Amino acid sequence: MSEELPASVSVSWLRDHLGEPGLVVVDASTHLTLPASGAYTVEPGRATYAAEHIPGALFADLLTDFADPDSAQPWTVPTSARFAAAAGALGIGDGTRVVVYDQHDGYWATRFWWQLRLEGFDAVAVLDGGLPAWRAAGNPVTDEPAVAAPATFTAHRRPELLRSTREVLAAVDDEKTVIVNVLDPETYRGERSSYARNGHIPGSVNVPVALIRDASGELKPVAELRALFAEAGLLDPAITPVTYCGGGIAATGVAHALALAGRDDVAVYDGSLTAWTADESLPLVTGPNPR
Repeated sequence: MSEELPASVSVSWLRDHLGEPGLVVVDASTHLTLPASGAYTVEPGRATYAAEHIPGALFADLLTDFADPDSAQPWTVPTSARFAAAAGALGIGDGTRVVVYDQHDGYWATRFWWQLRLEGFDAVAVLDGGLPAWRAAGNPVTDEPAVAAPATFTAHRRPELLRSTREVLAAVDDEKTVIVNVLDPETYRGERSSYARNGHIPGSVNVPVALIRDASGELKPVAELRALFAEAGLLDPAITPVTYCGGGIAATGVAHALALAGRDDVAVYDGSLTAWTADESLPLVTGPNPR
């Protein structure tokens, strides 16, 4: 069994532990462009990883290796068997620890953190601030490719951390569930067109993911995160938060911050608005946050 890590580690922690046996550092960078209006575009971050990365870091392609190739949507959760094979190829397995980062806002890193936890692997932390914080602290980067030592990853799916469209629809009127939209307020209210239809899932509250980080891109102190989530009613042990966004990426950022605040049971709606708005039979509402 792997030694557990906190949900987040600092640049100084990684600098002090880099190169230790059993520590796997993963760059999960993916580049998503969300225009002022219209559909987003996405591409793997392999080229930018090749240009520079933390020494020894391996690249995880969340659009191919760690996604369902038969899904109509990008980066949908794959089968446990597919995930286990890809994780093992990166050297992630029993007895290893993982620190994951990305080159931008950190939400692709939290996506991989969540996917590992979904498959029963708890020894994973997100590098707070990602590659920008690593570089800002004067730490080295390299373009030297890293070679993985293959391992055996044993998956134990935790279905309670994942929600389907059908399950979210069933939870709309469930008093024990709080559905959380983590997008910007304009998109939440239906004033910005980024998906097939405008608006938010009925009953969902708006907790923008942008509120969990400071101007430097690092997470706000846990006390501030707890205050934010308490105000939205997300720390009540009698309810289960289910986060969603456009495609299940930023939603994992809030799930990760909630874990830091003491809730490691948050579920993520993987299809999010990309799936929801594609089905015209599913309801959407517009207007302000009800809380």
